[in-house]
Amino acid sequence: MEKIIYMDNSATTPVKEEVLHEMLPYFTTKYGNPSSIYSLGSQSKNAIEISREKIAKALNAKNNEIFFTAGGSEADNWALKGIAFANRKKGNHIITSKIEHHGILHTCEYLEKQGFRVTYLDVDEYGIVDLKQLEESITDNTILISIMFANNEIGTIQPIKEIGRIAKEKDIYFHTDAVQAVGHINIDVDEFNIDLLSLAAHKFYGPKGVGALYIRQGVKIDSLIAGGGQERNRRAGTENVPGIVGMGKAIELAYESLDENNAKLINLRERLINKIFEKIDYVRLNGHPTNRLPGNVNICFEFIEGESLLLSLDMVGIAGSSGSACTSGTLEPSHVLLAIGLPHEIAHGSLRLSLGDYNTEEEVDFVVEKLVEIVSRLRSMSPLYENVKEVK
Repeated sequence: MEKIIYMDNSATTPVKEEVLHEMLPYFTTKYGNPSSIYSLGSQSKNAIEISREKIAKALNAKNNEIFFTAGGSEADNWALKGIAFANRKKGNHIITSKIEHHGILHTCEYLEKQGFRVTYLDVDEYGIVDLKQLEESITDNTILISIMFANNEIGTIQPIKEIGRIAKEKDIYFHTDAVQAVGHINIDVDEFNIDLLSLAAHKFYGPKGVGALYIRQGVKIDSLIAGGGQERNRRAGTENVPGIVGMGKAIELAYESLDENNAKLINLRERLINKIFEKIDYVRLNGHPTNRLPGNVNICFEFIEGESLLLSLDMVGIAGSSGSACTSGTLEPSHVLLAIGLPHEIAHGSLRLSLGDYNTEEEVDFVVEKLVEIVSRLRSMSPLYENVKEVK
């Protein structure tokens, strides 16, 4: 196979050359421990602070409100556990949604075992949370609202500004898992009244294994990792200096060309969706038709299994997914697709193609061509499809 057509950018992205170039010295010549007082250590410490400033600028936050983590899931865990245990005397109620990433849902399950009460909000057919239900769910014991900025599977962007307003009016902390949004959407933590925000570098062409949690100054939160004074005594452990440097460069590049990149991605996205609908019957677009991540396409193909579709695409050099990369190994249908009302048999036939900076119109056309062939072949083995054809 000469070339892989990569359309799984929501799972991870390649590290851009400019990002790697910036990182390399911190593996070799600039390897000092940031906690050391000699110049080699100070060099690393300075590099961390430069990246902290870049990330803060991208979010319209203060430098001292950015705390580095090992990724988005750690940031989610820290936000929820840290707020829950630090504010337990005030209340024990948390509000989230049914379509959150498992980094949130599994943490909520853990907190429920620790005596906290969690309300899981419904979503509509597009995956948008019910704001009326949100307001009605708030009690005197509510200490945190955690709603993702944009869904990792179906791409729907939530009404974050309205949720932030509700949280602020009720004096409740508001966290958003923005792992899919940062680097792809303009985010202003002040304008949206966000108190905590999770991000991960590998979703915007930075390295894996590094992320950050934005914590608004004055928020009462416990630390997640003990053992040292790093990150102003909030997150112990020697910092991943090359990763942090790479994340700073990646977020800087992302926001320098955000509008241009998004215009290209939306064009590719609409081309892909329109061609699929033109050439294949019994398909359904999941998520909001327009209010979605620029590169996200999530479609269900009736009468076939998503796993067979993915394996067939891989055999012709196309990389996609059936949903979240964290759950792609399971045979259970997506909890997100079930939450928006799809029956199991249709949810099982889902395909997520997430476009990125390196995709082209030629690749989109090739993917559609192969999808037509694969879907036709797989459906030819489906008795259900044959019955539908006969009725039709």
